[in-house]
Formats: sequence, C-alpha cells, structure tokens
Amino acid sequence: MARRFNVAVAATAAVALGLAGCSSPSSNNDSSGGSNDSGKITTQSNALDPSAKGPAKDVPGARKGGILNVQAQTTPNTLDPTDIYYVDSNEIGKLLFRTPTQFDIRDGKPTLVPDLTDLGTVSADKLTWTFKMQQGIKYEDGSPVKVEDLAYAIKRSFAHDVYVNGPTYQMSYFKDGDKYKGPYKDGTNYSGVETQGTDTLIIHLATPFSDLPFYMSFPMFTPIPEAKDTKQDYKNKPIATGPYKFKSYQAGTSLVLEKNTNWDPNTDPARHQYLDGYNFQWGVDAVKSQTAVLNSNGEDANAINYDVLDATLIPQLANKKSQLVQGESPCTIVWQLDSRKIPLEVRKAIAKAYPNDQLWKAAGLNDYVAEPASTVMPPSVPGYEKYTPVPDLTGTGPGDPAAAKAMLEAAGKSGFELSWYYDNTKPQTQQASQIRADALTKAGFKVKPIGVATADLRTKKGDYDAPVNMGQSPAGWCSDWPAGGSWFPVLFRSQSIDEGQSWGMLSDPALDKEINDTANLPADQSTPKWAALDKKIMEQYIAIPTYYDKLAVVQGTNVGTTVGDPTMGMPLFGSMYLKS
Repeated sequence: MARRFNVAVAATAAVALGLAGCSSPSSNNDSSGGSNDSGKITTQSNALDPSAKGPAKDVPGARKGGILNVQAQTTPNTLDPTDIYYVDSNEIGKLLFRTPTQFDIRDGKPTLVPDLTDLGTVSADKLTWTFKMQQGIKYEDGSPVKVEDLAYAIKRSFAHDVYVNGPTYQMSYFKDGDKYKGPYKDGTNYSGVETQGTDTLIIHLATPFSDLPFYMSFPMFTPIPEAKDTKQDYKNKPIATGPYKFKSYQAGTSLVLEKNTNWDPNTDPARHQYLDGYNFQWGVDAVKSQTAVLNSNGEDANAINYDVLDATLIPQLANKKSQLVQGESPCTIVWQLDSRKIPLEVRKAIAKAYPNDQLWKAAGLNDYVAEPASTVMPPSVPGYEKYTPVPDLTGTGPGDPAAAKAMLEAAGKSGFELSWYYDNTKPQTQQASQIRADALTKAGFKVKPIGVATADLRTKKGDYDAPVNMGQSPAGWCSDWPAGGSWFPVLFRSQSIDEGQSWGMLSDPALDKEINDTANLPADQSTPKWAALDKKIMEQYIAIPTYYDKLAVVQGTNVGTTVGDPTMGMPLFGSMYLKS
C-alpha cells in the first residue's frame, strides 16, 4: 500500500518513491535478520493470532518521551481513512486509526491480530462474516466508539466517486457492492452490512472472500460517526482512535501529531505510545534531507527520512551502518503495455528492445533498494514461484533493438507508434524517457513521449482512455496482505479496467473465472495455484517487470532501533522511540 493501488505505486522514472501498497519481511536498523544489501527477499506468511490481547509487547530498550521528526520529499495524497491506499499515508494512519483487525510485527513477520473486533467467524456457505466488537474503545474526544460507526465507515467507502483513491474489494465481494453508491447518494440502508446489539458487525458477501479479515486492517474500516462526517473536509481533521491525534496540519507541507489521551493500551495488542509526538515534514529535498539526517547535527539526530536511499550516499554508510534501516517491500514495479492497443507480437518486440540496465542506472537504483523482477508477485508473497523467466521479461539486460526490429518486421508492424506520459519537470524522468525512446526508435518503432507537469502526471497516467498505449498507472503493485488474492483479482480481471487499477487492460471472461475460482478457495488450496496464473499472465506480455523494491532509509543517531513494517515497506512509526 505507497500506495494508491496497494498501492498503485507512484513511480518517478523507473523508481517508485515508496508509494506503493504492501507485505513482506523487514529487518531492523542493525541489519540483523531479514534482507540487506546483498540479501534476497524472503517469503512472508499469512499468520493469524485470534487470541492476542493488549497491551502490546514492549520494544526492547524503548523509552518514553521526545518528538520524532519525519521527513520525505513526496507528500501523502490524503489522510482521509476512506481514501488512503498509498503506503506512506497508510503507515501514518496506523498511528491515528484503529481498525477491526491489524497486523502485529513479530520478528519481522506480520501476524494478523484483533483490534476493534475479533478476527471474525464465517458462515457455512462462506457468504456471511460476523465480527464481535471490543467494548470500551473511545474516540479522541472521549466519546464511545459504536458498532454503528464501523458499519457507516464501510458504507462510506462505496462513495468511490468522492473517495477515488481508496481500495475497492468491497465493490466486488460485498453483497450488492456493484450497485450501492454510498450514503451520500443511496442513503445508509445497505444490504451488505448490518449490526446487531451493541457489539456485532455482520458483513454479507456476494461471493466467498476468505481474506476478508486481512482486508479489514485497512484504514477505510476505521469507525466514523455519521454525524461527524464532513465529507471532503474530513481529511483535514479525521477523528483519532489510535495512540496519536492531529495537533496541526498544513496539507502538502506538514503534520504534527500529539498523544491521544483516550487511547487505552490495555485494549490494543500491537500499538505503542513511546513518543510525545511526531513532526512530519514533506516537500524536502531527498538528498539534502538524507545527508542532514546522516550527519545528525542538532534536531537532525532525532529524525528519519523515509525516501528511498539515494545511491550517492552509499559511501557514507561505511561508518554509519547503524543509521541505515533495511528491510523488504512487498512491491513489484513494472512498465505497462496496453493489450487493447498493442498486439501481442508487438509487445514481445518491445520486451526484446527494452533497455532495463540503462533505466536501472538512470533511476539510481542499487542493491540496497531494488532487486530485478521477472514475475508478477514478488518473492515475499506466499505462492510466489521463481519459474523459468518468460523470454525478455527478466528485469535485466541492455535490450536488443536489432532483434526487436526483425520481430516487428516479421509481424508486419514496422513503424508501430508507442506513446507514454512522463514528467518533463525533472532531469531524471526526462533522461529515463529519452533512454526508452532511443532504444525503441532503434527497434523500428515510432515513439511519442508526452511530457506533462508533475501535478498532472498521476491523473494523466490513470486515464485509460488517454491517447497513450504504454506506461499507465499503476506503475507497480504492493501486497494488500500476504496472498495472491491481493494481486490477481485486483489487477487482471475485466472490471479492473473500470476500477482504474489494471495491468495490461486484460478483459478475458475465461481468465476472470479462473481468478475468481482460485480466489474463492481456502488459502491452503489457492496459494499453490497463484504461481501458475502468474506465469500464464506474464506470457501475455502485459507489462515489463523491472524490479522488486526493498526498504532502505536513513535515521538520526538519537533514533532507537527501528524495524520495517513488512505490510507497507515503510519504517514502523508506531514502535519508534528516541534514545534520550
């Protein structure tokens, strides 16, 4: 989850700047256990602990007090819980919002545990889930959290015309989810959600959804009182149930959090409240900020920058390894090919010519932050299998324009036009676009790169009716939870096109059925089937996989041991502390 599309991933040049959705193991900042600069990504598990209770187990060595400065170049697109899908805002949301379920990070691995409710009970026909709510939970103002507030938040998520970035599984899986348009248009009488008494939430499904308890860890499931829903203004002051709350907020620039005195640690099995508060600052220059954090003069010693490690700073790490937070990220970054507009043989020629090595270098990628990709799912997802790579889809190599040109001529497609959007305000993205254009021109294609401003790029790339046939969003994907069910149903069914989160724009009823049939199986039966689907889809050349990303960020010398959040590929803010 960066992440708009469990993120869609917002990518700059070939590199995603930590903005994709999520799940995979992470190590702490002394590089013990988990991935490192020479390590490989390892597989996560979809573990559950239904008996977990608060308070959360203490972090060894943690102390209370102080303000942590958190810096990044990229600004979170929203802090409205219904609209959150990028990993940065999702990680921040864990400080603010309690949800029916949540992940507890244990030895670098995520375990699903109860939060506001238990982990749920499913009916014999798999179409009804019942969740029992924990009593005595309060909002930041001391008022009680009610089960009706949980139900309302779910109904609010169907207003996808208002909250366009939020996840959409509910529209596919919940009863009448394809018809109900949310409380603003259709009122609050919705057949997919009901409550009983003061502690029971019931969700009715249109089709079995065995991963529902995992999905209910998303911010969109945090309770919202209907009377306090200020619609589009809610993002400016959402009501907290977690250990911290808004103190001040300047959209796009800064956020200051302070303790929520009405959060009860005895009811929470995963969160902590070590710090007095957080000072988030966005729009900083990534390299300047990372350099200052490494030097740790004054307040910079109390800071962490969550931008991906810039390659120019690697030499400085020789004597500052304790300031490097390493781990994995649950994301695969790709370059999309629109199968509606580009024939298969042409897509194969693009893959043959694609200059992976040159783009890797131009993006400043390195072994700390990336690993070449050759599959849809990253190695962190259960069901991943490193099958024999599909030809020319290995994430490596300089490309072979001459061979690609011969393939294009044999297909009778010489001069086929390829077009894409790129950010024309940044040297790095301009360089990457030019490298791509040069290689494809040598291969006999006519190229049409379209430069746009940063502010317009996300909207342009997300418009599937736009006059381009490559490079649309999402430019990557991250696990919403550790299972293939958070990949294939989202990215490759026909409806994915309408939902604005498709790779390759496939529309194949037979494939839809195969994905649905697999997703409806219990986890132990579906997991081994995802790899076969992975290879089958990759053989259609719907995208060129470029890399699986890793967590590598820097922190100040006074910041305590930091662990990565394997569900986000981000530092686990909620367990952080200052040494003094």
